[in-house]
Amino acid sequence: MSEAGDVDVLVLGGGPGGYALAARSAQAGLKTALVEAARLGGVCLTQGCIPSKALIELSGKIAGTRELAPFLAGGIPAEPQVELGRVMAWKDGIVDRLNTGVVKAMARAGVEVVQGWGTMQDARTCIVRGAGGDRSFRARHVVLATGSEAAALAAVPFGGPVISSTEALGLAALPQHLVVIGAGYIGLELGMAFRKLGARVTVLEAASQILPQFDAALVAPVRRRLQQLDIAVHTGIAIDGVEVADGQATLSIVDNGTARTVAADKMLVTVGRRPRLAGWGRENLGIGVKDGAIRIDERCMTTVERIWAIGDVTGGPMLAHRATAQAHVVADQLAGKVARFDPVAIPSICFTDPEIVSVGALPQQAGDRAAIAVAQLSFAGNGRALTLAPGEVDGFLRIVARRADRRILGIQAVGPHVSELSGEFVALLEMGAVVEDVRDMIHAHPTLGELLHEAAHSLH
Repeated sequence: MSEAGDVDVLVLGGGPGGYALAARSAQAGLKTALVEAARLGGVCLTQGCIPSKALIELSGKIAGTRELAPFLAGGIPAEPQVELGRVMAWKDGIVDRLNTGVVKAMARAGVEVVQGWGTMQDARTCIVRGAGGDRSFRARHVVLATGSEAAALAAVPFGGPVISSTEALGLAALPQHLVVIGAGYIGLELGMAFRKLGARVTVLEAASQILPQFDAALVAPVRRRLQQLDIAVHTGIAIDGVEVADGQATLSIVDNGTARTVAADKMLVTVGRRPRLAGWGRENLGIGVKDGAIRIDERCMTTVERIWAIGDVTGGPMLAHRATAQAHVVADQLAGKVARFDPVAIPSICFTDPEIVSVGALPQQAGDRAAIAVAQLSFAGNGRALTLAPGEVDGFLRIVARRADRRILGIQAVGPHVSELSGEFVALLEMGAVVEDVRDMIHAHPTLGELLHEAAHSLH
């Protein structure tokens, strides 16, 4: 084993939080090592956020071609045929480009990237096992950014035709029938994308509503779009088990009291993600764990001094932008500054069709109904929204405000491309905006953001 000597900061995990923190620490003059077993960028860049959005965007364009048929003389000459291998190659090209960018950014910042599997031996020592042999690091500060992994169902174990989102984003051939288990944002995003690419899709959900983290009004346009796409959605489902034979998976379920089976050549399990706590030596650190995640305080420090944790391994919400924000908080403290992780709002976005974005409080979370004011305006009256698709525009924008002082408590939208409005929504809540602030802002015409302006006028 070769000795690498001491470092000021050792970051375990090269996802969005890990690489952002490593760069900031190195730029502050701290000797920093970043340990990653796979490619830099983590699940988000290589297996999740970026590749899924590439697939969603391209599938949307293909579906849009079909929806242009009423405007074309004689309709579409031939039904678009998708060569999934070329789609995946294009997606992989985007991932490769971004991964290369992260690698170069680490080099510019002076971060030592150590390729291999890191295991903490104690609160200061990490052994990294890589292709070039084992290396030992001793760190003054340790930052745990080990991320998360797909949660499994005991009744439907991964393997063969039963896949996670990672395998779904690397399929070489389009499934004839894809069964999606779990109607959260990952399941519906991928299910809708594969349906637009031409697969038959069935969605099974244990809860009574799809996308249970949002209220029924926000979910309704997505449910209507699922129906338009001919995606079968079944809620209130209990799963007894699965049998795999000849490349097919047959699921035994109870559908609202009736036992039946569902067969598919691919079965995508998307019942959530869980913090990655095993395999990297957590048991050697003595750090606290609560509800299956590493326990941290407002500084992102664990229960052991100078061991920090950021991102998915600390629990929800499991979002790349939360991890990056936590990384900046920790990096500032490592550089001798005072910092706390205390955001007013963390945007939650679902890249379904239509998209959903939620920032701050939903109406039912904002308090006594009599104490809040809600303005909800339809995108059907927004000029820009009407130009984005040949069909009917479904969706709305909503402002939730406190009556007493007009303070904006939450903003939500469901509609085309509304994810791009999330930055403005967050800025308004972080700056403590009141309704009149938005009313007096000039929004460009024609844009989707005009609806925010009109909602504020409505409340005023």
